[in-house]
Amino acid sequence: MNKEKESAVNFFGKWAETGKDEGMEEHHSDSVKFMLDQILNQASAKFNFIDAGCGNGWVVRKVKLHPLCEHASGIDGASQMINKAKSLDPAGSYFHNDLISWDPDSKYDFVHSMEVFYYFKDPSVLLKKIHKDWLSEKGKLVFGIDHYLENKSSLDWPEKCGVFMNTLPISKWHDLISEAGFKNIRNWQVGKKKDWLGTLVFYAEK
Repeated sequence: MNKEKESAVNFFGKWAETGKDEGMEEHHSDSVKFMLDQILNQASAKFNFIDAGCGNGWVVRKVKLHPLCEHASGIDGASQMINKAKSLDPAGSYFHNDLISWDPDSKYDFVHSMEVFYYFKDPSVLLKKIHKDWLSEKGKLVFGIDHYLENKSSLDWPEKCGVFMNTLPISKWHDLISEAGFKNIRNWQVGKKKDWLGTLVFYAEK
């Protein structure tokens, strides 16, 4: 009998408690640099930014250094991660909340997310929420995931970690983004190696 899978919020909350979150920046830095380049290289005026599933806030802290960044925030469902982010960046803007039910006070020009979307049973709900309530009129979304159907070496992760993961092919992700109302959708596979098909990165515009 399959045992009940742990929620991703609880799973990563424990990471923050044990210091395992510190490896996130090291493991994801190349993919995240590529993702941020897709949006920040377009910036020609002051912008605001949010990282969905921000963990300990390392991406937020990085974006705050950009000369055109007016405001950068992070949101995460794990209270331990938000506490860690606030301890590392006491002046920073971090929200402990559920991504699907949260309504921002103001809209964002750029929404970024790394290794988050496939933990949702129905990612289309989050995509529609971001499109409708998070993004400004000409806002842009960029997100990356390592667990997807074509990336065979990631397919045993749900069993290994005991956490629910939505295992979808690249084409299905594209359809979900399009159905949420996004346009100019592009995708890449970043950091391919022998048995690793890379981080699947999607860029889309409102």
